[in-house]
This record gives sequence, structure tokens and C-alpha cells, in this order.
Amino acid sequence: MSVLHLLGSPADGGAETYFTSLVGALARGGVDQACAVRRHEGRLRALETAGVPVRPFRFGGPLDLLTTPRIAAYARERRAKALVAWMNRAGGKAPRGPWARIGRLGGYYDLKYYRGFDMLVGNTRDIVAWIEAQGWPADRVRYIPNFAAPAEDVEPLLRAEADTPENAPLLLAMGRLHAVKAHDVSLRALAQLPEAYLWIAGAGPLEGELKALARTLGVEGRVRFLGWREDASRLYAAADVCLFPSRYEPLGNVVIQCWAHGLPVVAAASQGPSALIRDEDDGLLVPVDAPDALAAATRRLLDDPMLRIRLIQKGFDRVEGEFSEAAVVAEWCDLFNRYGAL
Repeated sequence: MSVLHLLGSPADGGAETYFTSLVGALARGGVDQACAVRRHEGRLRALETAGVPVRPFRFGGPLDLLTTPRIAAYARERRAKALVAWMNRAGGKAPRGPWARIGRLGGYYDLKYYRGFDMLVGNTRDIVAWIEAQGWPADRVRYIPNFAAPAEDVEPLLRAEADTPENAPLLLAMGRLHAVKAHDVSLRALAQLPEAYLWIAGAGPLEGELKALARTLGVEGRVRFLGWREDASRLYAAADVCLFPSRYEPLGNVVIQCWAHGLPVVAAASQGPSALIRDEDDGLLVPVDAPDALAAATRRLLDDPMLRIRLIQKGFDRVEGEFSEAAVVAEWCDLFNRYGAL
């Protein structure tokens, strides 16, 4: 008996990264599982390294009539008792059969892709409440948050590797180079922090536009575009403050990662971060699209080491109490047990 995870996205993003992290954590917890994924060489290698059987499938559009029956055959081969569909494409391709179908939602997805599913899992309480408000039965929806844990014995990325002065205040921005991530707001805040450097880790369609904005603002020499990174823990460990001004963010996994890595965070009060962060207690919140406020809050953190220490300690407490790997794995195992998958 086992669990089969389905991921139809070929992208590099927060949900895809967490997919690999959770599957790895469940493997460490002894869960018998396998994965059906859209081909992505890095993801295939990561899952194989974790000792998790994985098979690539096409996960095409409406004219792809073969992926669903092929996944069904793989599920029977694996003697699956539960299928976990990550995001809409996987939900639309998850076959019916003698197994439970569980949808894992990290956002406000179109529920038409999950018709007939046995259970939906939301990774925030707001998402769970929204699912129920759409008419989904309350006894078939469950809250299981993301977990965060730094890589063991992580070594910070040396600043010299990114052409950054050793003693300069270092700011970190994580996320796709997309308008919703508001990296433009971070750049405008940087212009008000003349001694600081900014690392932006992510890839996406706005790279050229953001680099042009950095030149216009006169901060080009203090910004490093690092691209998509597989060593996020090294970046968290190297930075002094994380900037997270996303205009829209259902969860804000970056916030939890900051807490786990001991990095103070300033975030825009968009939906996910404002539900996570207790302002002035375990992080600082500023209005959405407010570079002046982002710069001012960052200045407070850079100038006040005791404030940084207090936020860091409170963040550690939040992870230990709510977002630890052990607690989240236990929640998933309890759910799988409900369907006889363990």
C-alpha cells in the first residue's frame, strides 16, 4: 500500500519546491510513496536521491487523453491507496479508481479540477475557509500547513561569490521575477538604503525590466540577480534581512523559511504574509506597494540589533510550535491512515 503524488507543473517555483521538500520529508518518515510528475530533470534527480520512485508523464492539455489512464496503471502497479494531486493540472488528470483522491491546494484554485475528490488540503486556514465557502463539505477539507527546516550544516553563500562587499548590509528577495512578487518595490526601497546590497533569487519574465529599473534608480551596482537557486538555505543564512513585498501571496512560504533560518523578514501585508506574521512580534508588516515604508522598516532592522534578535527568536518559536517538519509529517500520516494508505 502506498501514496502516489501527482505534479503536472514543469516550472521552478515555491509550490514545486515544496512538493519535493514534503515528499522528501515523508520519505524520511517512512511513508511508502511514489511520484508521477511532468518531466523536469532537476526534480527527477531530487526525488531519486530521496529514494522515492518517480515516473514522468506528459500532463498535457485537454487533447491529452493518455496521461490519466497511464497514471491509473502506475497507481495500480504501486498498489496506491491515496493519490495526492498538487495544483490544477494534476487535479484534472487524477484518475478515479480504488484509491482516495486528495487535492493539495496552496492557493485559491478553481475547484472544478477537484470534483469528486475525497479530501482537499489547504495550507492556510484562509484557504480552508474559502474552500468551505464555495460549498465544499467541511468534513472533506483539512488544514495542513507547510513546514520549514534549514538544510543541515548549511554554509552561508560567501558574499564574494556574488561580488558583494563583506561588511555591507545584505538584503535578500526570493521569488519569481513576476509582477506579483513586487521586486520593483524592493529595488525602490534599496534606493533609500545607500549602504545596502540586494540579492534577488528567482527567474521569470521580468528580468530585463527589473534590470532596467535598477539602472534607472541608480542601484544597478548594488543588486545581484542570482537566477533560480537550488541552494536557498545558503542565501537565507548569508543575508541580514529578507524583503518580501509580494502584492499577492496565498501563503508566503518565504516567511516560514526566514523563521526557520533565523532571518528577520519585512513583508507586505498581502493575504498570506499578513495571516502568518504577528506584526512587531515575529516580523514587520508594511502596506502593499509602499517602497518608502519597506525602506523605513528595513532601516529599523539594520539599525536595531535587539529588534532583529527578538524577531528571530519569535520566528524560531513559531516554527517549533506550528511549522516543524515532524508536526507536518504527522498530520499527513494521520490523513493517509484515514484511507488505509500506511
